[in-house]
Amino acid sequence: MPLLARSIQTPLHIDVRRGAVADLGRILADGRISAGGDVAVVVGPGLGERVVNLIRPTLGAADVYTTSGGTLDAALELSGKLRARSYDAVVGIGGGTTVDTAKYAANRWGLPMISVATSLANDGIASPVASLIHDGIKGSYGVHIPFGVIVDLDFVENGSERANRGGIGDVISNISALADWELAREVRGEPVDGLASSLARMGAEAILTMPGDMTDDAFVTVLAEALISSGLAMAVCGSSRPASGGCHEIMHAVDSLFPGTASHGELAGLGALFCTFLRGDERRFAQMAQCLARHRLPRVPADVDLDADQFVEAVAFAPRTRPDRYTILEHLAMSPDEISRKLAQYVDAVADH
Repeated sequence: MPLLARSIQTPLHIDVRRGAVADLGRILADGRISAGGDVAVVVGPGLGERVVNLIRPTLGAADVYTTSGGTLDAALELSGKLRARSYDAVVGIGGGTTVDTAKYAANRWGLPMISVATSLANDGIASPVASLIHDGIKGSYGVHIPFGVIVDLDFVENGSERANRGGIGDVISNISALADWELAREVRGEPVDGLASSLARMGAEAILTMPGDMTDDAFVTVLAEALISSGLAMAVCGSSRPASGGCHEIMHAVDSLFPGTASHGELAGLGALFCTFLRGDERRFAQMAQCLARHRLPRVPADVDLDADQFVEAVAFAPRTRPDRYTILEHLAMSPDEISRKLAQYVDAVADH
């Protein structure tokens, strides 16, 4: 992934609560975001459009654009529409693909962007990264961090439960990503940013052991804050390093080889658990296995309809998705036969938890 612009710029507004979207008009009135009130609102099909209808009085004469697909082509098409007139800001309302499309398009013209998340599927709601599909392969593109992040628990509650649970997998994968970062420091002398590490770790640790589930406002609030902290961690260090290691290499490999298998967060959690097993960290492995089970998230390849040979192929391919990154996968440099043996041991270990 291209190196992101290193910045400690944090969003001007972070609001996680019920009824938060009602304050969107006040946020847009902030002169640092929109001086003239000319705003483009980007929505995805479904819930995003319903949100716009509910908050239309707060948007004034904003232009509304609908996008779908989460592709680079869709983002470039939206970028062209934004260029057609002089907007002060862009508001992205919807799930991860909609927000990422809006982030990329806004970044092309240096426009402030407000992220209004209707689901908690991954840390893209506040990250300086847009994950978009190009030529059938999902890539990561550096963008400016959103100027504001709004998570309205009312809309999250009405969204897809499976998508929201995926965010749990994405958050706890930070534990594995940070272990990979430490490994890269030990082996290659790669610098580790302490502040970025702390931001990425604190939310993951909270979610790992916190009681409750997606029906509990307290749990959902902590999950939202953890995803936002993960995005801030990436902005602080200028790369996705604190939230993306071997876990995400496996995720990207599965997306490339077997598209449509599972969501970002589901695959990130599965990849993190497998990488933690490879490190031999039994305490972390037990914690993560129990957390994933508690929230009904995938733990073994069969849970996402992959057979052993397919998962072995994905793990072997995974380092090619991030050739500049050093993780437990690069460190072990396993052959397909070695991966197959480790996978069999891993499946047995998961069964014991």
